[in-house]
Amino acid sequence: MSLDSARDLWEPSGTYLNTASFGLPPRPAWDALQTALDEWRTGRTSWEHWQEATEGARASFARVLGVDTGAVAVGANVSSLVGLVAASVPDGATVLLPEIEFTSTLFPFLVEERRGLRIRTVPAAELATAIGVETDIVAFSAVQMASGEVAELEKISVAARHHGATTVVDATQACGWLPLRGELFDAVAVAGYKWLLAPRGTAYLYVAPHLLESIAPTAAGWFAGENPFESYFGPPLRLARDARRLDTSPAWHSWVGAAGALAVLEEIGVDAIHEHDVGLANRFRAGLGLEPGNSAIVFVDAPDAEAKLDRAGIRAAVRGGRVRTSWHVYNTADDVDRTLEALAARQSV
Repeated sequence: MSLDSARDLWEPSGTYLNTASFGLPPRPAWDALQTALDEWRTGRTSWEHWQEATEGARASFARVLGVDTGAVAVGANVSSLVGLVAASVPDGATVLLPEIEFTSTLFPFLVEERRGLRIRTVPAAELATAIGVETDIVAFSAVQMASGEVAELEKISVAARHHGATTVVDATQACGWLPLRGELFDAVAVAGYKWLLAPRGTAYLYVAPHLLESIAPTAAGWFAGENPFESYFGPPLRLARDARRLDTSPAWHSWVGAAGALAVLEEIGVDAIHEHDVGLANRFRAGLGLEPGNSAIVFVDAPDAEAKLDRAGIRAAVRGGRVRTSWHVYNTADDVDRTLEALAARQSV
């Protein structure tokens, strides 16, 4: 599917530049969700076919990340999935993190300081060179939500493997626009409601096979069973042999929307989306007099930027006192030009 034809699947109101907060659903995902909600409202169906969407979304995510489907667990949010990994880190281990890191990645490890984990932080740009023989875990965001900075993914992976450190990556602000090779890392967690354009309540965790056995499935329930429909009642423990043992019971309707959204993203292709998104971001950067970058997220330091964009019907976000714009598949060059024009407008008296 070409980007031009795909764009008709979205209906943003005005110019929407806030995907880094939440993405907009393509029409097939929205329609499937409305059908499921109506089925729920009228009670004219059972629930099992809603659950099937979870498996469709899991398989799509695995293909996007380039990993085996059996290495992907599903959950509701990043912090609970990263928390499974953090809780399984040996006592006294040293964890390396960026100084400015989203707390859903940071807090799960800080909680474990109570049992002797040593936390070390460095500037995000220095992460690869800071990995040493004393480093047991490296946890970081592939793209920082506070700056749009893209991590040196391959350098970090190479350094971590050289020193035997485990890598834990939050790819929430990357997956969907930035091509990623999941096998470079030991664990990759992603929330689906941003660049993957799904409803909130969908998240994924890729776990490398060598790491899976060390992670205790402390939130295991019926859905973590080898056959969930045969693990409703009683012992013995009979968990799935693959990463599904880390699953939690899915929020059905959110996964219906997730499966439809991921199917569209797959059909377009992340490589094409990456070229489009970064191209728009760099057109915007050029209009601001900035050098080209490698991120779909651009921060704006301009007088009254938030008020000017709001008056023009342009939806962005404010983080750390700066306006954050995030450019995705439903945006166009016209959106860039309109945003630049809004920022250049004189403030009314």
